[in-house]
Amino acid sequence: DRIPALAARFAGKEAVMKVLGTGTKGVGWQEIEILADARGKPLVQLYGKASERAKKLNLSEFSISLSDTKQYAVAAAVAS
Repeated sequence: DRIPALAARFAGKEAVMKVLGTGTKGVGWQEIEILADARGKPLVQLYGKASERAKKLNLSEFSISLSDTKQYAVAAAVAS
């Protein structure tokens, strides 16, 4: 079932928005992409206003953790 995994990625986007200090109104959902490397580690890719905001805050390295069950999805993000 892909729904819990997709919910975790959605939570990841929201966590990144909070790191950027914009909440859900400052950048678009499509401006944040949650990818995975070859080992499955989640990665963050920013575009548009999200990328501009990160540069303004001098943030270039994002770390994100995603977790999900059948009922819940959670994400945490930090940046430096």
